[in-house]
Amino acid sequence: MAPAALSTPQHVAISATKSQPASIPAWVKPDLAALLHVEHRSGDFAACSVSLVSLPAGAIFARITTPTIATKAYTSVQAGPDLHIELNSDLVYINHSCEPTLIFDMARWEVRVNPALSGGLQPGMELTFFYPSTEWHMAQPFKCLCGTAQCLGTVSGARDLGGKLAGYYLNAHIEDLLVEQAAQGEKK
Repeated sequence: MAPAALSTPQHVAISATKSQPASIPAWVKPDLAALLHVEHRSGDFAACSVSLVSLPAGAIFARITTPTIATKAYTSVQAGPDLHIELNSDLVYINHSCEPTLIFDMARWEVRVNPALSGGLQPGMELTFFYPSTEWHMAQPFKCLCGTAQCLGTVSGARDLGGKLAGYYLNAHIEDLLVEQAAQGEKK
């Protein structure tokens, strides 16, 4: 999808019959209310989203259908080397984890269940993704609170992580920027 197309969301037109309303997956409509529940907790940056569905590892969770071009911000997602978007949906409540349940595939404009997620996604699981998989340098670095064994501590973007990124799904723009960084021999 070209950046110019971002200002006009593309919708999939599907007509469901009364005999087959369940045959249209929620990610096609998209009906995020059928996929996730946002929990608004007290405190700054405390909201999170929880899965309402069971999906196998690698399955499409949702498509990114309503993005708009944005400047780098704590709510934006980096979709290319020089492209940041606002999701304009409850997908914005998918928090960071160093052991993510989801991946954001910006080449396909999809959110998928992490292929490495043992047992797949289950109802009640917190929805998370690995922020450095999309973010080169973050507008607001933060201390990670995921509590996993491989927790990175401070999360500031892929440019600062080097070898710590091994084993994580990374978007092509992040991989390209890492190659460029290595070729230059210095951080940008």
